[in-house]
Amino acid sequence: MKEGIYHILKGKFLVSDDAMKNWRMIIFLSVLAIIMIASSHRADKKVHEISKLNTEVKALRSEFVDTRLEVRKRIMESAVTHKVADRGLRPPLVPPKKIRVKQNNTD
Repeated sequence: MKEGIYHILKGKFLVSDDAMKNWRMIIFLSVLAIIMIASSHRADKKVHEISKLNTEVKALRSEFVDTRLEVRKRIMESAVTHKVADRGLRPPLVPPKKIRVKQNNTD
């Protein structure tokens, strides 16, 4: 047992007669580790991109709500009346009447 640990610590398993199968396993595990690290980095990058896009969506949604509120304020009757008052326009005192047109069915 003690001698086996010394062989591993000294690296004799890498230079012995059947070392080729050990090297194959080490290279295989190294390639797997590199693939795993690359995948992890790609996932982290996507998480950061999603977070950035969510922040941008929230900002755009807030801007949309503010703009919609501003438009609603500008198209209110009182605001329009106030803006056109200097031109001499004012709302009518008599409400409008409905005009109904009767169609003749002459076929």
